[in-house]
This record gives sequence, C-alpha cells and structure tokens, in this order.
Amino acid sequence: MNNKLQVLVIDDDAVVGRSFDRVLSDKGYEVSTVLNGEEALDTIDHKDFDVVFTDIRMPGMDGLEVTERIKARCPWTPVVVITGYGTPDNEARASILGANGFVHKPLTPEIIESVTRKAVSEGERVEQALEATPAEVAEHTEAEAEPAAAAERERTAATVAKNIGLFFAAPFIALGYVIAVPFVGFYMFAKLGREAWLKKHQPQ
Repeated sequence: MNNKLQVLVIDDDAVVGRSFDRVLSDKGYEVSTVLNGEEALDTIDHKDFDVVFTDIRMPGMDGLEVTERIKARCPWTPVVVITGYGTPDNEARASILGANGFVHKPLTPEIIESVTRKAVSEGERVEQALEATPAEVAEHTEAEAEPAAAAERERTAATVAKNIGLFFAAPFIALGYVIAVPFVGFYMFAKLGREAWLKKHQPQ
C-alpha cells in the first residue's frame, strides 16, 4: 500500500517536474508530472492528489484556467501557481480562483519543500473541517435547541400547575360565593332601606 503524499506538477518545461521529483521523492512524496492542462485534468480524473503545482504560462490552457477547473472538480485539493512572470493581477486572479499559493521561479529546493508542506497542511485542515462539519452542526443545533426546549418545558409545567390549582380551588371559590351572597344581599337591602329612611325624614 502506497502511503506517500501525492504531488502533481503541471509544467511544459520537464526540468521543473524533475526538480520537484528530486527534492520531494525522499521526503514522503510521490511526484507525478504532466506537460499541459488537458493532460493534468485527465490525470486528476483517475487519481487523487494531496497538492497540485501548475505553471501559469503553458501552450493551450494556462495555469489560471487549470486552477479554476481543478477547483471546480476537487475544491479541497490545494493548488499552487508557479511562474516566472508574476504580476499583481495574476496573483489576485489566482487567489479569486481558489489558488492556495503563488510562487516565483527560480525555485530552490528549500522553496519547493516549504511550499509543498504548507499546501498539504492547508489541504488537511480543509478536509478535517469538511469531515467535522456535520457533527459540529448537529452539536450547535442541539445547543441552540436546548434552552428553547427548557423554556417550553417550564411554560408547560407552569400551565399544568395553574390548572391543577384552579381545579382544587374551584369548590372553595364556589363555596365562598355561596356564603358571601346572603351577606351582600343583606348589605344592599340595608343600604337601600337607610337611603329611603333618610329621604323620608329629611327636613323640608
């Protein structure tokens, strides 16, 4: 079983591909090389890569278009653009298209190794985030739902307690009305009688 990290180098200059292979082959990487974008896309359809390097100026499809197409097919795969003709516009466009880096020729062994290691690390973080997303979303949803559920349980408990209290209090409330009605009636009768007496005996 091959446990080496897979690197794809796209450059119409075969020397560049050999340079990557020479630097990375003894450091846990397996390097594949192609000479143009069309061949690169065909290769990616049949094999997964941990990082892709592409030259920006090549016959036919240029490196920016290659980057765009690779990201459309494999958005989690890091793509680093390499060039001897870097411009701010190209770098900005490469970033917009999803490139994970932009390095300039000539490439030293130190640059090749450090950029590869950084790109692979970024790819691993993206992959871990994609794998963790469903569980994190579920956990976040449960965390948000718990306070609402607790509040609903409290409201339900309060309503039930209120209804039970009214159920047991109803007979006593009714009895209170039965007892109070004669007294209220007597009070009203006495009040009306007093008003009539005062009116009758009021001095003319």
